[in-house]
Amino acid sequence: MNILILSGSPRKGGNTDLLVEAFVKGASQKHHVEVVSVHDYKVNPCMGCNACFRNEHHLCAQKDDMAIIYEKMAHVDMLVITSPVYFYGLSAQLKAVIDRCHNPIRDTFPIKKMVLLLVGAATLPELFDSILAQYQLCLNFFKLEDAGRVLVRGVKDKGDIKNTNALNEAFELGQSL
Repeated sequence: MNILILSGSPRKGGNTDLLVEAFVKGASQKHHVEVVSVHDYKVNPCMGCNACFRNEHHLCAQKDDMAIIYEKMAHVDMLVITSPVYFYGLSAQLKAVIDRCHNPIRDTFPIKKMVLLLVGAATLPELFDSILAQYQLCLNFFKLEDAGRVLVRGVKDKGDIKNTNALNEAFELGQSL
């Protein structure tokens, strides 16, 4: 499989990056894996202008780095969404990328499966509920298979995730694909 990881963490070397690295170590044993750290790309929020619905090639009216991400998504079988949780939602950088998938070009992507990797500082049982609802709606709408999830609570400072079993879980999830 070709796997694309959209990593939403703006903090280099943080807990989300460590979780991604563990997943990549497991998945890359059998698959081609590419990580896109969305904070390295300039992606504007969707303007809802629907220009992409009105032109033959579904080109977005905005000229930014989302065209690069669309091109990467056009060649993958699996999409992995990874993010730290800020105020019970995905990072703003990742949310902008997801919102730009409002474009009908998404219907040409060969993506069949998704994985969700989340890291949050809080320990509330409902910490991930709003993200899980959105994730499930995307799975349902696009008829995608949920290939797995690793949800990590109680990790705030860089490296806190090393004191959990989450890195092993992410590695094993990647390896199981």
